[in-house]
Amino acid sequence: MVELAEIFRSAGEAYRQAYGDRMLPSHRRAMADIIDCRTPALGGSLFVCDTCGGLDYAYHSCRNRHCPKCHYGPSQLWLEGLRDRLLPCSYYFVTFTLPAELRPLALSHQRIVYDLLLREAAAALQHLADDPKWVGGKLGILAVLHTWSRDLSYHPHVHLLATAGGLTDQGEAWRKPAHSRFLVPGYALSTIFRAKVRDALDHENLLGQVDPAVFRKSWNVHLEHAGDGEHAVEYLSRYVHRVALTNDRIEAFDHGRVTFRYINSRTHQTQHLTLPVHAFIARFLQHVLPKGFQKIRGYGLFCPAATRQRQRARQLLEIDPALPPPPKSASTTATVGDASNLDHHGLCPSCHDGRLVRLRSFRRPPPISSRTDTTRAPPS
Repeated sequence: MVELAEIFRSAGEAYRQAYGDRMLPSHRRAMADIIDCRTPALGGSLFVCDTCGGLDYAYHSCRNRHCPKCHYGPSQLWLEGLRDRLLPCSYYFVTFTLPAELRPLALSHQRIVYDLLLREAAAALQHLADDPKWVGGKLGILAVLHTWSRDLSYHPHVHLLATAGGLTDQGEAWRKPAHSRFLVPGYALSTIFRAKVRDALDHENLLGQVDPAVFRKSWNVHLEHAGDGEHAVEYLSRYVHRVALTNDRIEAFDHGRVTFRYINSRTHQTQHLTLPVHAFIARFLQHVLPKGFQKIRGYGLFCPAATRQRQRARQLLEIDPALPPPPKSASTTATVGDASNLDHHGLCPSCHDGRLVRLRSFRRPPPISSRTDTTRAPPS
């Protein structure tokens, strides 16, 4: 299987020489981390089986959130914590898409535009939910930013997981949506979102860089029911901590060209796209987020400061027999092959029965004398 790291090792230096003056620091860091991930450059950890005593060595991961090898572990741990935070109610999934006319502005002012995109999407939804005609209470909202389409084109959008109902201002009741078939009307949500983004751009002194016609067209907002409890968690798990491209989608890398596959969102058919390697690298790097940017945020009842309101909402929901019980927490299993900050490292590859426990960490691979015949070779 061709890996992104292999492509970066082969063509990354030439790409940096050609475009280094235009590369952001976050792009350079992502490329370097992906190249070093699970290689001797990052060292590793030696594990011992708690049953047979066999040794196993694994290279450390880079832990860069854009790395195809590192996204799964953090995603599972985050989702495990989310199960304990979610309220026992139904949920809706809402997607807000930034119009194509605003994408060049977003690409050149990423931190500002991404921040207001997340903030105003949640604010627009809550604005409608405040109206008793639709809900009449504060929602719990989890927002996730994505910047790509399936073919790696630049396509900023926000996914929101929102409670189907909200807590009243005084906390005396939980209000369910006034209409059983939808949370809020999509046409009104689109209009409010458009107006809020316009005002936010004006506040940031960026409105003059935008064609006013974009604010006279309809903006794409999509709402759908996401299910209850565990179903909602599984729904959100498709989007949390995802990376723009996983290694298993890369089909070939030869003669200076990269081919990868994707599912066409309209036809649902598998398609293949072949790009010159520099065009491929550029297309991937445009989805690397600014350093420290928080792409997953909580609003309303899921805001970190709303702990008491969230607890009150849970109390009200759990006494309602018509609602499903709170989602149960499930155990998280460490992924084999990643030794970063894990005291346990899956099952022993020798006896297939015991658990591997961290014995020692190395900044570089240990000397051969510290290994035994039961130590498998470090993964490449």
